[in-house]
Amino acid sequence: MLLNLHSYYSLRYGTMSIGELVEGMLQNGYDTAVLTDINNSTGVLEFVKACRERGLYGLAGMEFRRADELLFIGVAINETGFQELNEHMTQANRAHTEPPDTAPEFRQVYVIYPFGKKQPADLRDFEYIGVPHMVLNRLSFVPPAELDRYVIWNPVSFQSRESFRLHTQLRAIQHNLLISQLGVEQCADASHCFIPKITLMSLYRDFPQLIRTTVRLIQNCSFSFDFKEVKNKKTFTGNLYDDKQLLYRYAMDGLQRRYAHDHIEARERIARELEIIDNLHFSSYFLITDDICRYAARRNFHYVGRGSGANSIVAYCLGITDVDPIELDLYFERFLNPKRKIPPDFDIDFSWDERDEMYDYIFRRYQTGHTALMGAMSTFRSRSIIRELGKVYGLPKADIDRLVHEPDNILNRNEITDLILSVYSQMADFPNQRTIHASGVLISEKPLTCYSALDYPPKGLPTVQFDMYTAEDIAFEKFDILSQRGIGHIKEAVRLIEKNQGKWVDVSTPKPFFQDPQLATQLRNADTIGCFYIESPAMRQLLSKLRCDNYLTLVAASSIIRPGVSSSGMMKAYIERHHNPDAVQYLHPVMERELKETYGVMVYQEDVMRIGHHYGGLDLADADVLRRMMSGKSRSKKHLEEIEDKFFANCRQKGYAEETSREIWRQMESFAGYSFNKAHSASFAVESYQSLYLKTYFPREFMVAVLNNYGGFYPRMVYVNEARRAGGIICLPCVNKSEYRTSIYGRDIYLGFDCLLNLEAKLGQQIARHRREHEEFSGLENFVMRTGAGLEQLIILIRVGAFRFTGIGKKELLWEAHLLMNSSAVVPKGQPLFEHREAQKPTLPPLETSPLEDLYDELELLGFPVSKPMFTLTKSDYTGNVVAQSMKNHDGQLVRMVGEFVCSKTVPTRNGSYMKFGTFLDIEGNFFDTVHFPPSLKRYPLAGHGVFLIEGKIITEFGHPSLDVRKIGRMPLWPDPRSE
Repeated sequence: MLLNLHSYYSLRYGTMSIGELVEGMLQNGYDTAVLTDINNSTGVLEFVKACRERGLYGLAGMEFRRADELLFIGVAINETGFQELNEHMTQANRAHTEPPDTAPEFRQVYVIYPFGKKQPADLRDFEYIGVPHMVLNRLSFVPPAELDRYVIWNPVSFQSRESFRLHTQLRAIQHNLLISQLGVEQCADASHCFIPKITLMSLYRDFPQLIRTTVRLIQNCSFSFDFKEVKNKKTFTGNLYDDKQLLYRYAMDGLQRRYAHDHIEARERIARELEIIDNLHFSSYFLITDDICRYAARRNFHYVGRGSGANSIVAYCLGITDVDPIELDLYFERFLNPKRKIPPDFDIDFSWDERDEMYDYIFRRYQTGHTALMGAMSTFRSRSIIRELGKVYGLPKADIDRLVHEPDNILNRNEITDLILSVYSQMADFPNQRTIHASGVLISEKPLTCYSALDYPPKGLPTVQFDMYTAEDIAFEKFDILSQRGIGHIKEAVRLIEKNQGKWVDVSTPKPFFQDPQLATQLRNADTIGCFYIESPAMRQLLSKLRCDNYLTLVAASSIIRPGVSSSGMMKAYIERHHNPDAVQYLHPVMERELKETYGVMVYQEDVMRIGHHYGGLDLADADVLRRMMSGKSRSKKHLEEIEDKFFANCRQKGYAEETSREIWRQMESFAGYSFNKAHSASFAVESYQSLYLKTYFPREFMVAVLNNYGGFYPRMVYVNEARRAGGIICLPCVNKSEYRTSIYGRDIYLGFDCLLNLEAKLGQQIARHRREHEEFSGLENFVMRTGAGLEQLIILIRVGAFRFTGIGKKELLWEAHLLMNSSAVVPKGQPLFEHREAQKPTLPPLETSPLEDLYDELELLGFPVSKPMFTLTKSDYTGNVVAQSMKNHDGQLVRMVGEFVCSKTVPTRNGSYMKFGTFLDIEGNFFDTVHFPPSLKRYPLAGHGVFLIEGKIITEFGHPSLDVRKIGRMPLWPDPRSE
């Protein structure tokens, strides 16, 4: 009888989750209902599945609205009808139009118009009029013959009249209005809540024909959706046999490239993997991924295949990944096992500026309507809830800020704030708006409208309306097409090396890098700024503490840096055992045998599988299921309990001590949710080595590449400093030398116009283009004539020294610029047909200038001084009594250091306070780390940029020194002479 349910996927309208809707049906005696969220089908499949699990009958529908106006409700008669509803909404989304007043000629959909919208005589066979019980008296004047065109209409948008308030708050947020400004037409009626079925029937008892028509309509609907059938594209070639043969051929070709012809283990493993892939009908998934990678290779796009896909030797032989699973003893079952009923997923990283072309290829290559981006749901978060509610109740910004940042403040105790806080928990993680998954692409066998309406966000690529969790529930697996700047660093560095040095560098075969002694030294010294994944302060500290100098240790470091492992104390345990492996005491001989490489510490997700299999007696398929469940990738608590029971039963059968088994299970649980899988860590380590190779042997070109891909972990200043340390001569932007992005000529590195904070990008790109198409600029007037630059932009270029080739001082050029802009002799923008005689310039007296002025210009326009270090601006020339390089010689001593702030990280402590970790550059351009414990941080807050004098005690842990800060203060700077 419920033809019009709204979940909270009716964004900023409905107030109930899918689970709450199902509970509401049970509590109020309904066995059947239709989910009809507003202009979307996000929750339909989740609703149908949840109903089945509780013995109820969930049906599919959609409500179509234009702003606040209800147009009609569509109820799918079957799966075909659901597709029709999705296609109708998709068409409107694609055209960026509102749904029409009247439903199209649906074939398998019942349409219900709200009472008063249509007359019975205007209805088609599949159309009806919904009648709310409040207006039943109006049916007294309807001819009996027309009553069969009416149905019971009792919309449900909230649990009860008490939760109507939450609905109105959501509507006010949607309309950006005060609660008091909401109109009646902008909200649902307060009666749109669950009422018991027996009560609903009694309300309509005088109109039995409406009850019969409604029952007949519902009984004619069915939704027998198969949640287990794989929804991905089933074949690559057109049939399963040809897919099998093609994958076999490609894999054998790759086997010859990757391994020696007599590598028996590789041949046996590839045969076993191919058999599993074929039995599970996953050949097409591998072939589609391979096709994407082959296109990238044809376009010379550098890519990195990573994630659990790197566990597969087939993926390695195809060239999808560069991680050798035999070398690293990676389990294929971590990626794909016979008990897995949905396809695995590959993660393929492309350069940030090439991913759009990869999307374009995938959407052109695979059938229109069968390919879409994965959706995601943005939710209300803690602070955003308070801010949104504060606005709708008219609180001043200062009051909202206080409520957010000082919730316990006595001034927050009033009626409005109490009201806001009373609904705070109800809105936590409430869907706020549909968005796009960061990387997921779906390639479907059937049209995607069989499962969802499609959104068309600004980029124009179709996007399903459900998220990755629903996709997994319905046996859909995404292709992850990711972008990252680290690959851009590598690609750009290779190009710059060829251009600047005439050398072609091949980093596509990274294995030789693992044996390179110079790279080992670079790693051990943590000289890794700019290198993918290994440049952050925390990672550099870890590399230093481990004295990491090889590939396998780097693979481990990539995983133990993860929050769960490091915060549990096992990162420290790993470092201790790494330096003293003979002293390790293993919980059990199986732990020693299986985890000797990581000293008995579960570092990787595969370790959970390994111990679950070898210690707990689970087969590898169950061990992988256990790993997925422990890491939160399954919603079946019951299945986890079954495997847990099996694990402990096997342990007892083997005679293991219960206490030991319990501790091992605890460790498995604590690591599974946070650590990387080993293949993922190995993939990261491969890319790190590729970056490190370029940084070691071609440091200047590499740092320019980092700058041109807009850095990584640190601000631009750090990468400029690294380029200078590598012997680069850093030059300020010049209109006759610089490109839009940073360029390198021998050792000279010219910062690009993109480094200037307030220069228009269009002008920056135009300068280089004019120079390429014509000739260098002869002077300021010539520049203005050819580019048409305005005074404000011209001043920026003059102040940064971009016209220094003229030999004229900045102040004289500024005079000239103002004269030019006010002169009628200025020629319109564009290259003049004939040589233009430059205007007569006035003779100026000598103008005084100061080096400090130049540094302040650079600080303002670039964000940091380039000509000289920031230390030059400090009034004192004191640089401390210790520098970074000598810290190890002063362990345990109280020292003073001077450093330029780079970055900091705030970390909560166990007692609820906060501490910070800081990173600074010393006068020599070297990094040093600081630790700010809560008492010190409270007394001497670390905030903002600048040069600081720091007093503290040097503490050395595993050979890595850092400064335990006792006092810190910003050093005063010389003022800008122009401001005096």
